[in-house]
Amino acid sequence: MVVELKIGERIHLPERGKNRERDMRLFAESLSNLRKIIGFKVSARGWCYQLEGFKLITKAEFDKVERIINECRKCGILPVDFTAEEESRQFSGVEDSDESSPIVFMREILEAALICEKYYTPDWWEDEEYYIQMLVEKIDLKTLFEPVCTEYHIPIATSKGWSSILQRAKYANRFKRAEEKGLKCVLLYCGDHDPDGLRISDFLRKNLRDLASIEWENRGTGYNPRKLIIDRFGLNYDFIIENNLTWIDNLLTGSKRDLADPTHPNHQMDYIQEYLRNYGVRKCEANAIVVIPDQARLLCQEAIEKYLGQNARERFRKKRTEIKRVLDEFREETGLDTAIQKAIDIIDEEETRERNHEE
Repeated sequence: MVVELKIGERIHLPERGKNRERDMRLFAESLSNLRKIIGFKVSARGWCYQLEGFKLITKAEFDKVERIINECRKCGILPVDFTAEEESRQFSGVEDSDESSPIVFMREILEAALICEKYYTPDWWEDEEYYIQMLVEKIDLKTLFEPVCTEYHIPIATSKGWSSILQRAKYANRFKRAEEKGLKCVLLYCGDHDPDGLRISDFLRKNLRDLASIEWENRGTGYNPRKLIIDRFGLNYDFIIENNLTWIDNLLTGSKRDLADPTHPNHQMDYIQEYLRNYGVRKCEANAIVVIPDQARLLCQEAIEKYLGQNARERFRKKRTEIKRVLDEFREETGLDTAIQKAIDIIDEEETRERNHEE
């Protein structure tokens, strides 16, 4: 059975009882069909915003829907990799064996040598004025912005709240090396619109300054962010209002305590009171942006081009073209292109003989 959903038509959420598995399968099929429309992976929380955007659920049902999605993944009704996940939770050191033979692998390597300009990474930032990195609050934003950042060769990562010491140290070290080359460094940040979300962006410099005295095993030293430009480009109030993003009517933190509650230990702090005066008892999670991917990517692009200019991609393309020109000339002058092609032909001839022999 194909489940067809109409915008504004409420989606049936599985309830406890004898029909729960059937209802979960119908729910999962609905998400799978919507996924074809959306075209990219989002987290379980991101799916809540997608469904709310299609008017299939209300924001009061977010927590319930998130639990149902994860239950579907656990019991095999949805693929376990149906949602986007944090990279930090993945295994490293996993090795997949090559399916081809060693000889075929050799041929592929030789072919790659004829087009190795595609794999060579130049110093993209040579002759540039700025060096940029980006942090985002949620994996959904990383999924949305990564294609844009790739075009501009900008590293992007999720900050995981206040971010880990090692993550900060690594991107600080990249800033340090860039400044040593004379570049102006920029940290672009996009996250939640809530009291602590706004505060995190304000405290990013302090978080980096706290690591200024570190030392690496290779005797490298820390980075002083005194000159670092920190630009929080979203989510901001005007963008939320302009794009009609979903507000959540509470200020619950990760500990499930509400900053709007006078009994909360932080309630009387100036930054909380200022937020309440300006925006009231509501917040907008960064995941809300997934329902407007085109506007989201444009927001990201404009933040980048604020520093690199609108012709940055063309400058990067010229660098790639120059690499190809240098390698083409070298292969032709040395005869490497002919030698490599001859080696490939030898492998092809040998494989043909082996196939004929087997037949």
